[in-house]
Amino acid sequence: MGGRVASHVACLPKSGIRKFFDIVAQSKDVVSLGVGEPDFDTPWHISRAATTCLEDGGTHYTSNLGTPALRQAIARYLDRRFGAGFDWEREILVTVGVSEAIDLAIRAIASPGDEILYHEPCFVSYAPTIRLAHAVPVAVETKASDGFRLRVRELEKKVTPKTKAILLNFPCNPTGATLSGAEMRELLEFAARHDILVLADEVYSELNYTLGPDDTPPSFAGFPEYRDRVVLLNGFSKSWAMTGFRLGYACGPADIIDAMMKIHQYCIMSAPTLSQAAGVEAMDRGDADVGRMRGEYRRRRDYLVGALRSLGLETVEPQGAFYIFPSVASAGLDDEEFAMRLLKDFGVACVPGGAFGACGRGFVRMSYATSMQKIRVAVERIGKMLG
Repeated sequence: MGGRVASHVACLPKSGIRKFFDIVAQSKDVVSLGVGEPDFDTPWHISRAATTCLEDGGTHYTSNLGTPALRQAIARYLDRRFGAGFDWEREILVTVGVSEAIDLAIRAIASPGDEILYHEPCFVSYAPTIRLAHAVPVAVETKASDGFRLRVRELEKKVTPKTKAILLNFPCNPTGATLSGAEMRELLEFAARHDILVLADEVYSELNYTLGPDDTPPSFAGFPEYRDRVVLLNGFSKSWAMTGFRLGYACGPADIIDAMMKIHQYCIMSAPTLSQAAGVEAMDRGDADVGRMRGEYRRRRDYLVGALRSLGLETVEPQGAFYIFPSVASAGLDDEEFAMRLLKDFGVACVPGGAFGACGRGFVRMSYATSMQKIRVAVERIGKMLG
């Protein structure tokens, strides 16, 4: 019975984030700057929509694509916020979180040996998800000197005739980097030039600090001339503080959405019915909640950037999401050593940057999705370590 685990699964590394937080779970009096989850509870009117659905008997399967009500709400929201028009019947699929949407998109388009470009540092699942589809992950480095923005000149060095798509995440986990509309257009022009698809993970799109309160966030789906090669991947977890609802969606060309739906149909069936009811409420009446949370995240970011810089840690100001990615070179420690010492000796948890790709080494990820009080305690403890 030897070799029972498939070789392409056996060779996958375990998540660097989860491995580290197994240690955190066994520690006492720890201030965590590590978990990528909003510290806010889901706004009550959104949760109430789920309880109302339950009381009304909404305990059955929905369409594989998702309820018509939620797909229509997603279409309205994307048109209102990004000027992106999608056919709710043919171009929108509701998924179990954006993680499933990413997995479905890659499996739907990739044949064995196809190459998928993605940027590093990045969310930990990207390369493993590509490998599980028997495709080849090709990392493209982003640099602190560029604000961790993805540059076309770096993509040109990695694209080949085998390249099928590019997977992007802006605003970015773990760096907080964003892209302007002009930079998005350059990347879309690159994709068109090489006839590849763009898989745009925009789960942090509403958490963008470069915009005024009435400005429209840029989106890869907001360029009608490139609609035929963009698959938008998004969800409710971050912007609406709905992580436990496990709700996401994908929008794109009808043929790709149909292929994704077939995989979803056989593996998942449908997203949770109660979550979908909550999603309608979030899409239609959740703007004020998002604005309130975004404002608080920005306040915390401003404090943490200044505090880390005052302690001598070189820090690029994040422009989106709720992460900061300071260099720890000045501490004379590598990222693993820094994170482990900070945790064990000073009771503050962050994530070594190497968990997000080789070019993340020498940095650590800190999340400011926690209270200002805890952030201040964490900064005091980091100061003691560096003092």
